[in-house]
Amino acid sequence: MEDKSVEYRQRLGKLKEMREAGIDPYPNDFKPNGDCGSILREYGNATKEDLESRAARAIIAGRIMAIRDFGKASFIQVQDRSGRLQAYVRKDLLGEEGFRVFKFCDVGDIVGLGGRLFRTRTNELTVEADALRLLSKGLHPLPEKWHGLKDVEARYRQRYLDVLVNQEVKDVFLKRTAVVRFIRDFLSEREFVEVETPMLQPIPGGAAAKPFTTFHNALGMELYLRIAPELYLKRLVVAGFERVFEINRNFRNEGVSTQHNPEFTMLEFYQAYATFEDLMALTEEMISSLAARLAGSTKIKYQGREIDLTPPWERISVRDAILRYSNADEGIFADKGKALGFASSLGLSVPEGLSHGKVITEIFEKVAEPMFVNPTFVTHYPLDVSPLSRKNAKDPSLVDRFELLVAGREIANAFSELNDPVDQKERFAAQLREREAGDQEAHQMDEDYIRALEYGMPPAAGEGIGIDRLVMLLTDSPSIRDVILFPLLKK
Repeated sequence: MEDKSVEYRQRLGKLKEMREAGIDPYPNDFKPNGDCGSILREYGNATKEDLESRAARAIIAGRIMAIRDFGKASFIQVQDRSGRLQAYVRKDLLGEEGFRVFKFCDVGDIVGLGGRLFRTRTNELTVEADALRLLSKGLHPLPEKWHGLKDVEARYRQRYLDVLVNQEVKDVFLKRTAVVRFIRDFLSEREFVEVETPMLQPIPGGAAAKPFTTFHNALGMELYLRIAPELYLKRLVVAGFERVFEINRNFRNEGVSTQHNPEFTMLEFYQAYATFEDLMALTEEMISSLAARLAGSTKIKYQGREIDLTPPWERISVRDAILRYSNADEGIFADKGKALGFASSLGLSVPEGLSHGKVITEIFEKVAEPMFVNPTFVTHYPLDVSPLSRKNAKDPSLVDRFELLVAGREIANAFSELNDPVDQKERFAAQLREREAGDQEAHQMDEDYIRALEYGMPPAAGEGIGIDRLVMLLTDSPSIRDVILFPLLKK
């Protein structure tokens, strides 16, 4: 839609006037010799006399965030990636032509300027500009008050403005970058190898989810955006990558909520000769160390609640969690009919065709999952909701698996890997029967993955950690949209 605001038309008029005067409003040959942050660090404590004796100068470039105009002189605030610095613009220093260019400038324009550093009467470090160039003319005014909660829809749709004028929003994404860098370094130091696996897959596997479908014209074949990299990473374990990880983008054709975006970031890693219990210890160390690095403490605040990430973390089975947080009878774990009856009493709409293990999982998610505020490893999930996990040696109806719950939501999922190709093929076949019965999220048969297992995969454990949810936790963000730069929204 065409913007017909008065200020837009005024700026468009300035743009036309500049071009008619032979002034390029979008040049690309200005080179700053520093940034606002480095200048403030170097000269922030320098006195007026120090600046004069050192003949300190600066050449910076950035966006004008404020102008105080006094006619033949102005103070402006210039912002770059590292911070803000004040500049003093005077006609007698810039000359007629330079000051004319400045008069074309508005808040939001990007300028380059240079001059000596001095202290104002209020003792603020300032660049006294003796040269100034307009580097990019902005046609829209910056929002004067861009309060996110008042216009959350606009914040997400125009994230470039949200980040530009809200430092706290920018800080969230800088912390997100720090989270990913920390995890990458943490795993690399422990001899994990970072790899990349296909996003376009002929068979979507590794998770129970509905995929996005696409078509490759040249090959004449249907493909899927990956729902998880798991089966490819485990192929690499077969290949001899005994410690491997990927920080990846996954795509799931599902609903959108404060905790779900169709496109999201996951860390997945696999370690040969390890069990799910080994990964509990690794996860405790990684996340608690990350919190200490990022927040300065293993105790953090999330949405008004204190969460203590100090190891060791609680461990509890799905069964014991249900019994702790509900009045369930132990008979629901042995009798599917009793489980269905209890689920119904909780208000859950569970079809009778759902497997016993899936009914138990639905009950757990209803009564127990929201109760875990401090980090908790919930272990030993039913076999039929864990088709890629190793069976528990004592009770083969369960698997050696955990989910990490913090603030009532899943942060990580891990298990000792199933490396028996015969068992895996049987479980894929059972999943196919569930697909035929109407479960579109059930796994498909992947013959090539079975073939890889038939060459022998070492005993191993693997884990997936939701980067977006982890960043939400560590930045006290209520919605996943607050930690994704460009979340998917309706038109």
